[in-house]
Amino acid sequence: MISDFEETGYSLRSKIYHRLKNAILDGVYKPGESLIEMKLAKELGVSRTPIREAIRQLELEGLVSSIPNKGVVVEGVTMQDVEDIYDIRKMIEGLAARWAAEKITDEQLKELKDILDLMEFFTDKENVEKFSELDSKFHEIIFKASNSRPLESVLSNFHHFIQRARLVSVKTKGRIACSLEEHRRIYEALAAHDPDAAEKAMTEHVGYAKMNLSPYFEKQKT
Repeated sequence: MISDFEETGYSLRSKIYHRLKNAILDGVYKPGESLIEMKLAKELGVSRTPIREAIRQLELEGLVSSIPNKGVVVEGVTMQDVEDIYDIRKMIEGLAARWAAEKITDEQLKELKDILDLMEFFTDKENVEKFSELDSKFHEIIFKASNSRPLESVLSNFHHFIQRARLVSVKTKGRIACSLEEHRRIYEALAAHDPDAAEKAMTEHVGYAKMNLSPYFEKQKT
């Protein structure tokens, strides 16, 4: 039984939804695997109702599907989904950087600089997991600095959906050091409030990240 699911109401439904969603995105539940309500309810120590509600939401997002005579099956995030998301990211994350360069505050710039310093520290330590966490925070600040709620929502969702692919990409040999330099260029453009340079630096960064996805696609095939 999972003790942190003892709350009731929306909080309980939300926790179960996020727990199942993360399990799918992290590959705990793999594409083609069946999700059985009764089994999940027993594992999580809850009734079947919040499980059913969470699965319904996951189905709306395309992460699972209901198949006649088979039940609920995990769809997950396909290789094509990942490629599409990276291509879309190149365009709209570049736009986010452009807008952020025009609107970013001194406080947000300081946050980015602090994160950049930590990224350098963990690069020296070759701690890819910590670097990846800081990478996410770095981008989140830029999304927020763009001062566009729709853009921030879309990009945050994209980053969440491809979290495994992003981690595999940054684990590619030599990638972490290159990624650090790319983040430095993004920061310098933002600090200079140069929209063109910020958009260019961000677009190049996402493009380089996509180029390092081969190990992820190989894992998906096995």
